[in-house]
Amino acid sequence: MKVIISVFLLLCSFCLQAEIVDTYPFRQTEDRIRATALAKSLRCPQCQNQNLVESNSPVAYELRLEVYRMVDEGKTDEQIVQAMVARFGDFVSYRPPFRLTTAILWAGPLLLFGIALLLMLRHIKQRAKSPSAGRLDDEQQKALQALLKKREEE
Repeated sequence: MKVIISVFLLLCSFCLQAEIVDTYPFRQTEDRIRATALAKSLRCPQCQNQNLVESNSPVAYELRLEVYRMVDEGKTDEQIVQAMVARFGDFVSYRPPFRLTTAILWAGPLLLFGIALLLMLRHIKQRAKSPSAGRLDDEQQKALQALLKKREEE
């Protein structure tokens, strides 16, 4: 009986879904939509892989409310993003600007791809130049001939 109840509860848990409900009282409905979109475009400083809306951390909750408050006060999206970047750095933005400090983020993947390509080409050239690449030496050639001769005799 315990197994049946456990299976039933497990199956019921698949259809349950928890969602954060923010009850910030906006003056206009458009502000709620804009604030939610803006909060989705900012990364949670604690979770790192989630935006402010998706994150359940207390830090994300506070920042989400702060974004809502700033939107309700009439600040522009740029002002809000600048305030968050000033407080947490470029990390909070999913699209950090190209600066000297973020250059490795932008150029790193291209640099690694270029290095891998050069190493692969170098390896292919060395392999083509080596005398044993795809060729058998005299002993191996004799052994192969002997095996082939044996097979023909059988």
